[in-house]
Amino acid sequence: MTRSHRRATRADVPAIRALMAAAIDRLQRPFLDDATIAASHAVMGLDTTLIDDGTYYVIEIDGHMAGCGGWSRRATLFGGNHTSGRSDALLDPAIDPARFRAMYTHPSFIRRGVGSEILALSEEAARAEDFRRGTLASTLAGAPLYRACGWREVETFLAPSGDGPDIPLIRMEKQL
Repeated sequence: MTRSHRRATRADVPAIRALMAAAIDRLQRPFLDDATIAASHAVMGLDTTLIDDGTYYVIEIDGHMAGCGGWSRRATLFGGNHTSGRSDALLDPAIDPARFRAMYTHPSFIRRGVGSEILALSEEAARAEDFRRGTLASTLAGAPLYRACGWREVETFLAPSGDGPDIPLIRMEKQL
């Protein structure tokens, strides 16, 4: 098995979007009904600012994109380019937590350490830029991974999807 990680590029966008769609549609199935899974696409997705900032990673296994995710020094907590309420304002690492964002594992590669590797890469990079805390908005499906990696739950909230059901998310934090 050949495994590698690298920073994502704009050329990766189609493959990242396909991976995200597969993860949203299949990995949330034990936690959400069909209507809520479908509505999740309005709330989740790729924020290309992460790629442009060089804070988004992909993991490849045997030449296949197995996972993606990253962190941000910007204020937006979750969502893609299409999600309302985004803010590209820069955070102050002395007082603000880094945002950990858009972490997805392809369903064919779950339980192989892909998510924890992306999380570790992101935490290390945020620490290198003097962030001492992190925050994220987890899906119900992602929360077990984050808990296992030392993240603690702060609150559960509903993200409005627009026309469909609201999406349950869990805000989590960690000292870096």
